[in-house]
Amino acid sequence: MHIFRNGSRPSGKGPADWFTGTVRIDPLFPVAAPGRAAGNLVTFEPGARTNWHTHPLGQTLVVVSGVGRVQREGEGVEEIGPGDVVQFAPGERHWHGAAPATAMNHIAIQESLDGKAVEWMEPVSDDQYLGSR
Repeated sequence: MHIFRNGSRPSGKGPADWFTGTVRIDPLFPVAAPGRAAGNLVTFEPGARTNWHTHPLGQTLVVVSGVGRVQREGEGVEEIGPGDVVQFAPGERHWHGAAPATAMNHIAIQESLDGKAVEWMEPVSDDQYLGSR
């Protein structure tokens, strides 16, 4: 058994190469071999969002508070809220973040394949974020 005490792992700022707006990442648990899963609590300020990205083994989001948005390529923007669980399939191109006027945080769980858990791509445009195209 391993207990990760609250406050024992420092918060980090979401890198501008991966996010638009203000994002904070709080590590919950790292990959522990032979397992492949890791989890983070991610907080998005209003309007903040990820870039487009994929995960080789998929990703699960558990919305903790606030109002968010998610989109997978080729589909419309969906609103998400507390208690919602979103699962993205392996290799599914997508993004997620807060609503324009409301912050949102979620627990993000993803597995690594050959040491890689995510492939980051280009930023989500304002039109894409607002569901205009």
